[in-house]
Amino acid sequence: MVRCSDNYLYTGITSDIERRLKQHTEGACQLTKNRIPLELVYLEEHNTRAEAANREKEIKGWRREKKEKLISSLH
Repeated sequence: MVRCSDNYLYTGITSDIERRLKQHTEGACQLTKNRIPLELVYLEEHNTRAEAANREKEIKGWRREKKEKLISSLH
């Protein structure tokens, strides 16, 4: 999960986090290109792309408060 400059929380999946963050920072993603700088605030690893996609869908369905609790659980 990435926190954008306007505090928007973007959730997505990738097999290469460094590459994907670079793409976002360089404006390759329509949703985040005008919200730079970005900060990686939460990361999970899954065994399969299907598991990751299911988890992404679950998190995207949450209200912001629940996402913030997930992020703060790391600290």
